[in-house]
Amino acid sequence: MSEPKHAGNASLMLENVRQALQVLAVHKLRSSLLILGVAIGVASILAVVAILLGLSEKIDDDFAAADQPYISVTRYDVLSEGRGAERVRNRPQLTAEDAEELRAISELASWVDYRVNNESGRMYQLTAGSRKTQPMSIVGTSEAFPNMHPFNVEHGRFFTRQEVERRRPVIVLAWGPSEALFPNVDPVGRTVRAGEREYTVIGTMARRRTLIGAMGDAFAIIPHTTYHRDFYADGDEGQIVVSPAPGVSLDAAAEEIIAILRVVRHDRVGAESSFEVLSSEAFSETLGRVTGAVGLVLIIISSIGLLVGGIGVMNIMLVSVTQRTHEVGIRIALGARRKDVLTQFLVESATLTGIGGIFGITIGLGIAYAVTQALRFPFQTSPLWIAIAVLFSAGIGILFGLYPANRAARMDPIEALRSE
Repeated sequence: MSEPKHAGNASLMLENVRQALQVLAVHKLRSSLLILGVAIGVASILAVVAILLGLSEKIDDDFAAADQPYISVTRYDVLSEGRGAERVRNRPQLTAEDAEELRAISELASWVDYRVNNESGRMYQLTAGSRKTQPMSIVGTSEAFPNMHPFNVEHGRFFTRQEVERRRPVIVLAWGPSEALFPNVDPVGRTVRAGEREYTVIGTMARRRTLIGAMGDAFAIIPHTTYHRDFYADGDEGQIVVSPAPGVSLDAAAEEIIAILRVVRHDRVGAESSFEVLSSEAFSETLGRVTGAVGLVLIIISSIGLLVGGIGVMNIMLVSVTQRTHEVGIRIALGARRKDVLTQFLVESATLTGIGGIFGITIGLGIAYAVTQALRFPFQTSPLWIAIAVLFSAGIGILFGLYPANRAARMDPIEALRSE
């Protein structure tokens, strides 16, 4: 009974793999250099991909992943234009009164926060006794701020609505200024000075492991009414941030916000709105596009290393074909078809580069783990990219091994047998 054709093909393939491993054992240095070249290329690509995955998650955690989805209302589109754009230059500022009207009328909003962003670049130095902070930003917000953003009050409390309404000189310190002014001391109840004003510390925030490092903890928050009295200057921008009620979509909440604010701000029928509305999803998508574009460039640059490795594969396989000319002649003389010779060398090339790919995956994941831990990124792996790396490395062997294998398959057996 004859053996099935597919079984014979499988047996032949296994024999070719076995011969490839024998070549690896016999020509250790040459095969090791081939494997090393491919491993470096695969490792660089996989490390870049893993680090970018971690970076993307870190960005989401730091900037886009608030405790709940939100909608930002600003005077201009912060993602695509500046406040100096002609069409937004004369728009009136968003005010605390706008936010109050929105809070009173809206049925879809869970929290409404009004804040004043210091966009003029002014920095302030806080002092407490003989201790000073580095120049940093002071932001004015409402009492709703901690309910909408991933800033955890570690000691003390956040200010209340009454303290906002009465312009109380109270301040909540981020981890940076708290450590700088009150190391190993409970800062709650103590006094800090900013400019000519003194403020009572009522709370401090927990340390955050952000992408921008210590800069992410270098700020302080005071009631927006207090900010208007003590620090407001030309260039500062009012902003309203709304968190939709449970079960309400961002789109539905945005439509209601636009309708209410157009009335509150007396926007004419048919005219464009005097404000811009952006959702947290829009910020996430923009950040994703930026990191995706940067990642694509890095992957292309890393692929150059794999291309160089592929050229090395071709050179080494050409040397292998030259050195084994007599062996090829014997195989052809004994009845081996050109297809068999071609397959033999392609399988040998793919096997060696596949081994290089496996080593590259191990090295790349190791590098990615070390880098993400050093930068405090989440360590992310993708089974899909690992599978692609294995297939790609084997594919490099086939692609760059095709010319040497074809050269071996086209040898004249008589000329090959004459070779020493």
